[in-house]
Amino acid sequence: MPSPDQSASGETDTEPSRAAVRRTYEDIGDHFSKTREYAWPEVESFVDEAGGVETALDVGCGNGRHAELLAETADAVVGLDASRALLRAATDRVGDDVALVQGDATRLPLAAESVDLAVYVATLHHLPSQSARRASLDELARVLAPDARALVSAWSTAHDRFDASPDADEGFDTTVDWTLPGGETVPRFYHIYAPAEFERDVADSDLRLVSLELSSGNCYGVVEPEGKRT
Repeated sequence: MPSPDQSASGETDTEPSRAAVRRTYEDIGDHFSKTREYAWPEVESFVDEAGGVETALDVGCGNGRHAELLAETADAVVGLDASRALLRAATDRVGDDVALVQGDATRLPLAAESVDLAVYVATLHHLPSQSARRASLDELARVLAPDARALVSAWSTAHDRFDASPDADEGFDTTVDWTLPGGETVPRFYHIYAPAEFERDVADSDLRLVSLELSSGNCYGVVEPEGKRT
């Protein structure tokens, strides 16, 4: 069961705004980026299997660790994040190899069908309402080319830090503290997805779920734009 600071899934009066979530990462971004050095193995496998592409997108690029990986296989890479602090760290890491943009995952500043490969990892769960999460999935579908695929991840009830059943039908909202070097703690909003709920949100979007894997306490979904594949 969720702990006392966890609420039911869906929009509530106590949810933070997306602006508040962004401010969290402005506050912790410099320290946070120093702890995120390496690409996740699941992302490495996905990118390796995709092979070379023309244009790739990293939604929620953070310090650029996965955008850097995409730059090894794509002619052009766009990295998008809401946090200026994280984008500064990404600039230091990827330089001119990636076009870095401050933006909102629910309103991607890209043309329709312009992306051949995308990763959207460890970001969906920070959007504080179901409507925003589903809107971001629709936006991902909009910018993906007909034959493109993306990897979407979110924390799951399967994670061993949560007292929740991975077989639950609904996830829950919670906060997880980030501790800065001086000892100050900053709460970070998360929506923890039940795997069935993750599948349902993808199904209710303009994406089609190609495969779903539970790994390291996360849902990893390979998705493609529904109805556009040639």
